[in-house]
Amino acid sequence: MSMLRGSVWAHRKRGIDMKVILLEDVKSLGKKGEIVNVSDGYARNFVLPKKLGVEANSVNMNNLKLQKANADKVAQEQLEAAQELAKVLETKEVVLTMKSGEGGRAFGSVSSKEIAAAAKEQCALELDKKKIQLPEAIKALGAYEVSVKLHPKVTGKLRVKVVEEGSK
Repeated sequence: MSMLRGSVWAHRKRGIDMKVILLEDVKSLGKKGEIVNVSDGYARNFVLPKKLGVEANSVNMNNLKLQKANADKVAQEQLEAAQELAKVLETKEVVLTMKSGEGGRAFGSVSSKEIAAAAKEQCALELDKKKIQLPEAIKALGAYEVSVKLHPKVTGKLRVKVVEEGSK
């Protein structure tokens, strides 16, 4: 009897690992797309039934490779599109009108929302107001250069001209 019990424990100590490709981020294992070693039971009872991962066989490994290649290609295309848009932004100028008082001080300020709306109207450019970076609110008349974060690696510059209402 004790010999049987000993062999069961010996089997548990040895442990049988299974390679799994993660389909989602799993807190204690790793990130999506990673290949991890997990115990056979953990894979069969938790990872596979909850669709958190698939067994790392040759078919699934090939699919993972193709998905990574496709994701890299899409990321490269997005980067190139952002660089093109940055070149276009360099040539554009947006004109905004505001009421102003003494010495060219504007009443109120120009927000990124107003700049995005003016860019859409005047230059036919779709810019997200959250991507427009104003170091400080524009509260005076004049010409300004505003940064637009188009991509994590690409920032474009847009010229914004604020003029007094009634003149252009």
